[in-house]
Amino acid sequence: MENVMYQVSTLQALALGYSRAAVTVGELLKEGNTGLGTFEDVNGEMIVMDGHCYRADQSGNVSVVPPEAGVPFAAVAKLYGKQQFPLKDMPDITSIRIELTRKIEEVFGLNSMHIVRIDGEFEKVDARSEAPYRSHHITLKEILSRNQEAFIFENIRGSLVGVYFPDYMDGINMPGWHLHFLSEDRSKGGHVFDVCMRKGEARVDKITNIYINLPKEAAFDTYSLKEDLQEEIKSVE
Repeated sequence: MENVMYQVSTLQALALGYSRAAVTVGELLKEGNTGLGTFEDVNGEMIVMDGHCYRADQSGNVSVVPPEAGVPFAAVAKLYGKQQFPLKDMPDITSIRIELTRKIEEVFGLNSMHIVRIDGEFEKVDARSEAPYRSHHITLKEILSRNQEAFIFENIRGSLVGVYFPDYMDGINMPGWHLHFLSEDRSKGGHVFDVCMRKGEARVDKITNIYINLPKEAAFDTYSLKEDLQEEIKSVE
């Protein structure tokens, strides 16, 4: 059976401030066991791993999320690990992204989507999360400027979980590699700004199908999703 990237709403809608629940966590986990996103009212960073959904709060503390929690934006798939390879001495997130891109290029994957998990030992993880902010038409950039907290984890074991979308899907999701972190003991995590990894093992799957579940309520159609938000989305990333 072919793997499918299951996405809730679009990144552009989230960037413009649409943070109402479109599905529940329980519904999301039926579609994939690995991925990332956020929660209703941008209430923290989502990490989906091993079929469980975790939330990193504004302090980087992680908790398991109940199935009834709302999801405005997420991307998940099933991780099989058809492509596996070691990573060593990765000084920053750019080096990891370059190596991941090189590896998917080997299997002619640059125009496809990918799901990735990297289990490893990290010298440093520079991450962020945020407190909830109930709003309508207030951009994600503005919400994060008010509620975002950054933190650094040092000498920690854990996993990077992420997705890759090709450039032509800009607006549906973030082009390139988008990564979140979850510590091995499931107590710390967040959206990754930067990372220094001593060594790790990557598992990647190429995905050539996508299902996008758009919000059903009328309010979704009040957002102008043809705006060019490339620079704004990059600044949030």
